[in-house]
Amino acid sequence: MTVQLREMQWPDIEQLTALDEQLFEHDAWSTRSWWSELAGRPRRHYTVATVDDTIVGYGGIDCAGSTADVMTIAVAPGQQRHGLGRTLLHRLRSQARESGAEALLLEVRADNEPARNLYLRTGFEHIRTRRGYYHPGNVDAHIMRAHLVGDSEQ
Repeated sequence: MTVQLREMQWPDIEQLTALDEQLFEHDAWSTRSWWSELAGRPRRHYTVATVDDTIVGYGGIDCAGSTADVMTIAVAPGQQRHGLGRTLLHRLRSQARESGAEALLLEVRADNEPARNLYLRTGFEHIRTRRGYYHPGNVDAHIMRAHLVGDSEQ
């Protein structure tokens, strides 16, 4: 099974919405949200990972000057723990660097230990916490940053 990375396209929205609902339930983006995100080009960059014609992962960033923001990153359950999240994150970092960003920010649920560990292993640092940010459940959001100048993730 070979995973391919490509730029997200408008026809992907239906699959993205379904996968986002499966992965994030209450925090999932709606079809309308996906349309808005893709309309944010050229400042926003989205990548999908596919196996055949099925989307198995995706990630997106907003490049707005010296700091870029990870808007979303996710991997389908059957593809997790095989390095795809790391591959997508590497692609986002490269796009941020190419846009001229010096730092990359993201926020992650405090209870998402696999994601937090991935970010820490790839050079992100926890810089602050937003208390009770995610609902339901009032789960904290960890704000994390990676410096891209002299970045060892090439």
